[in-house]
Amino acid sequence: MVKVGIIGASGYTGAELLRIAAMHPDFEVVVATGDTQAGTRAAALYPSLAVHYPNLVFSEFDPDTTRELDLVFLGLPHEASMALAPQLVGHVGCVVDLSAAYRLTDVALYPTWYGFAHDQPDLLAEAIYGLPELYRSELKGARLVATPGCHVTAASLALQPLVARGLIETSGIIVDNATGITGAGRALKQSSMFCTVDENFEAYGLLDHRHTPEIEQEVGAQVLFTPHLAPLNRGILATCYARPAGASSTAQLLDALSGHYRDEPFVHVGEGSPSTKATLGSNTAHVTGRYDARTGWVVAICAIDNLVKGASGQAIQCANLALGLPEGAGLPIAGLHP
Repeated sequence: MVKVGIIGASGYTGAELLRIAAMHPDFEVVVATGDTQAGTRAAALYPSLAVHYPNLVFSEFDPDTTRELDLVFLGLPHEASMALAPQLVGHVGCVVDLSAAYRLTDVALYPTWYGFAHDQPDLLAEAIYGLPELYRSELKGARLVATPGCHVTAASLALQPLVARGLIETSGIIVDNATGITGAGRALKQSSMFCTVDENFEAYGLLDHRHTPEIEQEVGAQVLFTPHLAPLNRGILATCYARPAGASSTAQLLDALSGHYRDEPFVHVGEGSPSTKATLGSNTAHVTGRYDARTGWVVAICAIDNLVKGASGQAIQCANLALGLPEGAGLPIAGLHP
């Protein structure tokens, strides 16, 4: 069995890691920390975990408890992960970081977009970006994995194949995302309270959302990114607009997306419009493309569950690859409906 530690297990992504790990045939969670919930039973905070983890208690972080682990997930704020990762990399089999601490390859971008200086250029250079559809071979044997942002995952899966095949222009791309409230985390905030979110749809992070440089890095193009908060628990719907680089058609776009993702176990390309409901609880992304001859725009759309393919499920997918396990082990492929 793979001995697993989840540092920051009491948040939404941590709870989702626990849920998926419970279905994994090779994972045994032996450490689950949550400093703000230390001493609390996981089943008391998340009754959905009670059957598999009836006696699991969140603990405070103690580095000595991680030394014999095969796999550690970091579900912490960015700077906290950056402080902790050097203590773990090389001492455990693989570290999978769900924060942005090691996502951006250009160290100079961190002060502008995240408000702190990155002081670990060597570890940053070693980190493998955790989007298996783009970096599968690099993930094998990785010691440190930086999983993508949820918005970035959806936008990249929609756009990157079209950029890579030269089908769309690489400037002036518009990425318009709607996201569920769990993307804001479990902490109580005015912006995530029921009376704020219910029956409301609102844009945020106008012009300066921190996922912007990460999308540009992975798509390989200039983007104008605008996220919107929707009254959903889970889900991201990325609707992306680009100018074609030459003659285009819907059939060409669908053929390009289908060919690119033909052998991908967690990407479905279809003619229908993707929906967040179709991806609920699954690690699967739904993708489509259209060309509008009337206006001359290409539209590429991707739907994912932000807590699964957008965070914890993708983290486990990466861990499977890094440790030489079957890539899909433990991962739900079908969504929940109704």
